Amino acid sequence: MRLPCPYCGNRDAAEFVYRGDAAPRRPDGEAGMFDYVYLRDNRAGEMRELWYHAQGCRNWIVVTRDTVTHEIHGSELARDNKR
Repeated sequence: MRLPCPYCGNRDAAEFVYRGDAAPRRPDGEAGMFDYVYLRDNRAGEMRELWYHAQGCRNWIVVTRDTVTHEIHGSELARDNKR
């Protein structure tokens, strides 16, 4: 699988570290921390995911990918991402 890095262009997925679903937001206090850390949906279909370009520009990116077909629909820098 190849991922589109906004800085480096299309790169092999081996250059990246997968972090998971980009949707969950860290809770303010301890309430809800267990759910935030351990409970994630395993959805089929289009999903926004966090990836770290460890072997390249070292930026966090948000990749929109279909988890069934692995088709990539786009990517953006995580710091520019509006939730």
